[in-house]
Amino acid sequence: MSKLLLVLHILAVVIGLGPVMVASSMYPSVLRRALAGTDRAGARGALAVLARICRVYAAISVAVPVFGFGLASMHGGLGKPWLVASIVLTVVAAGVLVFLLPAQQSALDALDGGGTPGDPEPGAVAGGAALAGAPATVSTAAPAAPGRLAMLAGIFNLLWLVVAVLMVVRP
Repeated sequence: MSKLLLVLHILAVVIGLGPVMVASSMYPSVLRRALAGTDRAGARGALAVLARICRVYAAISVAVPVFGFGLASMHGGLGKPWLVASIVLTVVAAGVLVFLLPAQQSALDALDGGGTPGDPEPGAVAGGAALAGAPATVSTAAPAAPGRLAMLAGIFNLLWLVVAVLMVVRP
């Protein structure tokens, strides 16, 4: 049973996390090209596919910690420091994903609306002070800029890299 759980755990990592890591890394560069280029419709389609890949495979990747906990409890290793660190990093990576997925969607929505991701709404400035003659509105959910999306994807991928090293090295 242990070998079966290990195989399922590794398959969940490859099948679930791999696509999220790749698609989230590709998203910012495609968004940059969409903002700079003339083929907004084609780029919008590619961004929609990348965002959907991230959402669908993020849901599938929930199996990674499920099988991981099964393995750890089977071997009585839930108290080992390297495993506790891996669990904490997995939770942090899930938290990053909670920010990344909506940020991708807001960038996609801004592209649909013609705005530039990261730009405030007309009349809105930092700190909430309105421009002279403009309506006093402040954007509550400013779309993410490509740089922010790249940072979140990089942090997400780096966290999983560290978890993978901890799983193999087991210090």
